[in-house]
Amino acid sequence: MIPDRASTARDLLAFHVEAGVDLAVGETPNDYLSPSPQPSSAAASSLAGEVAEQSEAGEGLPNVRTEGRLPPSLTLPHKGGGNSLESERERRSNSEGTSNLAPPSPDAAVMAARELARSAASLDELRAILDRFEGCGLKATATQLVFADGNPKARVMCVGEAPGRDEDIEGLPFVGRSGKLLDRMLAAIGLDRTTVYIANIVPWRPPGNRTPTPQEAAICLPFLLRQIELCDPDVLVCLGGPSAQTLLSIKDGILKTRGRWFIFNSGKREIRAMPTLHPAYLLRSPIAKRLAWRDFLAIKKALSTPA
Repeated sequence: MIPDRASTARDLLAFHVEAGVDLAVGETPNDYLSPSPQPSSAAASSLAGEVAEQSEAGEGLPNVRTEGRLPPSLTLPHKGGGNSLESERERRSNSEGTSNLAPPSPDAAVMAARELARSAASLDELRAILDRFEGCGLKATATQLVFADGNPKARVMCVGEAPGRDEDIEGLPFVGRSGKLLDRMLAAIGLDRTTVYIANIVPWRPPGNRTPTPQEAAICLPFLLRQIELCDPDVLVCLGGPSAQTLLSIKDGILKTRGRWFIFNSGKREIRAMPTLHPAYLLRSPIAKRLAWRDFLAIKKALSTPA
């Protein structure tokens, strides 16, 4: 029996939606079920309308975005472009009328991030560049950029992994339950947000608070490295394993590396770096607070000695 083409197409579209595909990247839908010529635009529009009607009636599929182009936050230049992602996107848009660029390779995004980060002469410039940066897909799903909090001239800089829900809403790092615990930990050694500077490896919240992928961390890392270089702290506190592994290029887990001093080269000088347990981990495992307390006492001692 020959299957009904419209029914088969709807089933395939349903499969894509269940798999998380909610964005079309072409102007005209392609029928990969048959080697025969592609359906006409009228036929494609008819099928799309039928699917949309079923969705609105609560039958079958949810609405699917079919604008036929990627959102601006995901468009990036191909090789041979201009000096920045933004200028390349504008050039292509002006020359072609509409932007239909595919997502970039991670390597291209990392190279663009390095170039842009190096161009920032101040933290304000770096923040403005990050606000315009289109190379990390997390920007498309986050509410806003979570750049930093605290005093950029402080001797201590704390670096976490990525913003959570509360941070995404307020635009500041460590303001939820983990942030409140971090504030208490800092207060225990005589510090607060006027005497520390706080940032994250990734400045946009990953969907569902998931762990950032290695590619996402690599794309955002050049901006954080420039941020550390501009702040030039005396002590760098890596909150959690991902932060320590990313900044210190170590493979061991946080329970093995916490409490040990490492050297971080900022590009300007060598900085003492201390991996410690993330406040979120301490909320799940309160017994480990005694380990974090030892780490913070070591940080306090380091601040009392010359850099």
